[in-house]
Amino acid sequence: MGVSGCGKSEMGRRLADALGIAYAEGDDDHPPANVAKMAAGTPLTDIDRRDWLLLLQSRIAAAAARNEGLVLSCSSLKRRYRDLLRAGDPALVFVHLHGDRALIAQRMHQRPGHFMPPALLESQLRDLEPLQADEAGIVLDIADTPEQLIEQLMQHCRQQAD
Repeated sequence: MGVSGCGKSEMGRRLADALGIAYAEGDDDHPPANVAKMAAGTPLTDIDRRDWLLLLQSRIAAAAARNEGLVLSCSSLKRRYRDLLRAGDPALVFVHLHGDRALIAQRMHQRPGHFMPPALLESQLRDLEPLQADEAGIVLDIADTPEQLIEQLMQHCRQQAD
């Protein structure tokens, strides 16, 4: 989880590879209207996100029902979004990729052709509700290298398994 440009897709793929489980890119499930809205520089509303989040929730529930692991990248900016996703699997764990605004903005500018314009970063930062103490998860600093982040995640997974 995290704002656009924090590295959710890259780290999600890397974590899924390290764990030997499936990876799903949440952005791939956005309806065309949502993508068009974001590409035009208009932030999504809770109503815009609802059906998309329910689709992601069903992916999570299906993986849990099959007793299969799944890494899903999704902004999950608000607690209520995470609660909705968690309804698909109460054991869901969130990885919040957190970082300096300037670093995230720089990363967003370096990915030409992405539908999410850097202009929407401020609205995402404004909407972001950090993980709360009662939410299963970990917060990682994106200033660390991808290799360091994966090691931290693997250590977290080992601790959770104990």
